Amino acid sequence: MTQPGKQPGRRPHRPADRRSGRPARPRGAHPPRRPDTPARPPVEDPARRAALDTLRAVRADDAYANLVLPRLLRERRITGRDAGLATELAYGACRARGLLDEVIAACCDRPLAKVEPALLDALRLGAYQLLRTRVPAHAAVTSTVDLVRADLGSRVTGFANAVLRKVAERDEQAWLAELAPSAEEDPVGHLAARHAHPRWIARAFADSLGTTGAELADALSADDARPLVHLVARPGEVSADELAAMTGGEPGPYSPYAVHLDAGAGDPGALDPVREKLAAVQDEGSQLCALALTRVPVEGSDTAWLDLCAGPGGKAALLGALAAIGGGTLDAVEQAPHRARLVEQSTEGLPVSVHVVDGRESGLTPGSFDRVLVDAPCTGLGALRRRPEARWRRQPSDVADLTKLQRELLTAALELVRPGGVVAYVTCSPHLAETEGVVSAVARKSGATVLDAREAFPGVPQLGEGPYVQLWPHRHGTDAMFCALLRR
Repeated sequence: MTQPGKQPGRRPHRPADRRSGRPARPRGAHPPRRPDTPARPPVEDPARRAALDTLRAVRADDAYANLVLPRLLRERRITGRDAGLATELAYGACRARGLLDEVIAACCDRPLAKVEPALLDALRLGAYQLLRTRVPAHAAVTSTVDLVRADLGSRVTGFANAVLRKVAERDEQAWLAELAPSAEEDPVGHLAARHAHPRWIARAFADSLGTTGAELADALSADDARPLVHLVARPGEVSADELAAMTGGEPGPYSPYAVHLDAGAGDPGALDPVREKLAAVQDEGSQLCALALTRVPVEGSDTAWLDLCAGPGGKAALLGALAAIGGGTLDAVEQAPHRARLVEQSTEGLPVSVHVVDGRESGLTPGSFDRVLVDAPCTGLGALRRRPEARWRRQPSDVADLTKLQRELLTAALELVRPGGVVAYVTCSPHLAETEGVVSAVARKSGATVLDAREAFPGVPQLGEGPYVQLWPHRHGTDAMFCALLRR
């Protein structure tokens, strides 16, 4: 039966679209899609893309997150809150990788070794947002799935979505309650899991601190937190107060040249004082260890200084500036040519001579230096908060080869310093084998006198019983730097 107002065999009239001339679609209808027309890709979040690309560079290229991410932010012109988010996600996911993998494995229907590496990178990024940030769960899941779709296609988006939704069913504490070892049965393993550290590193911290209790928890917690940026003012050029005024920072509590910046202050390399070489990025603990070498009294000449392991040049620049003020010079030894070039750049304009040689066989004249710094290659366990991927990259088997090298370098330094001169042995590791073990073995064999290093750290609290100094993030706000002072 024909409805009123309509003619049989005729389509109802629709007003034409004014722009195309085609009949307008009914309100709420969607345009038909041609079978060969792909769906519009989602708009990517630049912060999350930069974070994911950083995670992939760390995994695939053994890159360093703190070198990759700032470059990506500069190249892609990511600034402000987006840069802050990218930094939090990239560095945070690198630091927490072990914890994230445990949780992801519990939510997968296959071993992680069977998960495509690029997909696992994305799952880590999503899981970090779900467990350790205030990003809403739906935003964390959706944004991660969008990245997976853009990189790997739709074939694995369902899997990614399912895994992340399982992760989101519990918060971090609930997952740890299920996955972490018992505090009663394995206190070190329990704290290692709760603070996202490999167990062997937590054990090394416990051995150095002499406790598996509350202070170990404090040390691991501080090591798992995002650190402040530390700057060093170049002596003779600018004071810490002036540098703080230039950068909006605060003078450090212990080093007369230190300035602290907020962790979200952006790329410190872009600051005018840093670009103009009035300042550099350097942890306050590193500054204190370099300054300790200069604070020990020596009789006679005091103008010939040596940095035996100088790359990339931070301590060499500080010592070179102090040597210049006193009318002295600094020789800087670095075996790797590319790191030697960094030393040359860092010390430009200072009385510093760079030698591209092995510090164990430098060819320099024995007994010709008044002060020698040995900032020895080490596991870097004391600077994990600034090198977020390092805790998962290092292995216990690395220690033996490093301690052999450290003993050889310290022995060489004691041969190069003159009688009555001073050697500072420094590592950015609290591992007892790399610190007290190396110093006691070399001192015993060489006959060098171990000095009380605490006297060279004026105003710094909680330095223990000596004669060595071990700094800690939770005690001093610095990296876990070790310093021993020896006199030949």
